[in-house]
This record gives sequence, C-alpha cells and structure tokens, in this order.
Amino acid sequence: MALTENERACYIRHLSLVTEEGQEKLRNSTALVTRCGGVGGTAALYLAAAGIGRLIMIHEGNTTWSNLNRQILQTYDWVGKPRIVKIRESIHRLNPDVEIVAIAEPFTEELGDELAPQADVLLSCTPVWQERVALNAVAVRHRKPLVEAAMNGMEGTLTVIVPGETPCLRCIYPDDPTNDWWDAWSFPVLGAVAGITGCFAAIEAIKVIVGREARERVGVGKPLTNRMLIFDTANHDYRLVKVRRLPNCPVCGHLREQT
Repeated sequence: MALTENERACYIRHLSLVTEEGQEKLRNSTALVTRCGGVGGTAALYLAAAGIGRLIMIHEGNTTWSNLNRQILQTYDWVGKPRIVKIRESIHRLNPDVEIVAIAEPFTEELGDELAPQADVLLSCTPVWQERVALNAVAVRHRKPLVEAAMNGMEGTLTVIVPGETPCLRCIYPDDPTNDWWDAWSFPVLGAVAGITGCFAAIEAIKVIVGREARERVGVGKPLTNRMLIFDTANHDYRLVKVRRLPNCPVCGHLREQT
C-alpha cells in the first residue's frame, strides 16, 4: 500500500532521506530489540518515530530508581512496576500505529530462535555479555542482520553484522571478556551516552531496512558493515576500525562457502 496522507505528513521531514519506498519498507518491517533499557529503549523509540511497523521488545524486571538516569521509556511514578508495560505505553504515546510484541523474559537462544524468523533486523542492546553472544548465534543461525551496540561509561561501540558477509560478534571477540567491562550490574552509565548509542543503533537499523537502492539514491549512507565505530565521548574521539571474519570462527565459519 502507498503511504497515506497522514503518514506522508508525519514523515515528510525524512522522506527525502529514506524515500517513499523506503518508508513503506519501514512500515512493513519488524525489528527485535533486546534489551530496551538505556540503549535499546532509545533505539526502539526512534525506530517508532521513523515509522517502523512492528517492534518485538524483550525486557524483564521492574523499574528501579537507578534506571531513571538513562531509561527514557520509564517514569518516576513507575518504580517497582514491570518495565515492559511502561515500555509499551511510552512507545504507543509517540506512535500508536506501531504493533508491539512485549516480552518480559530473559533473552535466551531458545527465545531468539522462536522470534528471529519474525524479524527483519535484530538489535543487540543488552549490557549482558552472555545475551549478546546468544543473540549473535541466533542472528547467524537465521541469517538475520544484527546491529550490535554497547556502551560503558563515556565509551561505546557499534557495528552491523550480516551473517555470511561480515564478521560476527565471535569473530570480533573470540574469547569472553575477563575483566568487569561487561559486568552489566556495576559499570558506570551516563544516560546521554546510552542514548546516543541507541540513536546510532536506530540509524543503522533504518539503513538496513530501507535497502541499498534507497540508500544509493539519496545518499543516506551504508550500514556499518565490516567496520566498528569506537567512540569516547569524554574526549569526543571517534574511530572507525576494520573488522574481519575469522575463517575458523565456531559460530559463522560454516557460512563461508555460502557467501
């Protein structure tokens, strides 16, 4: 279906970037986001603002006081109540047309295997290393593009994984981290840094969804494939580094002959 008059009015400020065809793709696409906290909640909010048709959002637990410095979908009056309920409510306040599948469970590979076939793009926004590894395995298994976003303190990283074409997370990090950088419960978080990381993730997901033709036609840019953005907002140092596939990667190495 062509864009309605209301849709065209709503998205007029970015149609010149994504094109009407790209906007229709957004409306007909599904993004899976785990988790929907400081990074993932921001990414989900801006995907909704851009006109994504469906969001599968995974986040367990209740809102806490310590969430409020970064989780912009949560509110002061919601402390002690299920986060996922407020996540759905906040998204629908911005865009009531987005279909939302809200799941209040920990992310596991089994859950990912169930949900990934329904999604066009996956967003890894969890601070839990084991969940990042699990979602990476799911993305490779189902050949789904994955936006991999992480932050710690004033720093962050971002890359786009396309199974069979780019390195997967295990190519980039062959071994599990041994320090507390990835300790989800102790690392420092400045809310604005989580927010810009989520914005970066939403931008990359939109690039993936609208497709190459729209990107080349209007110059919206290529997804961050085979490259990783490493940024330090304390000194505003932004670096792009090349990342390469590991031929013997235990997760994606078997896809080599299919590319």
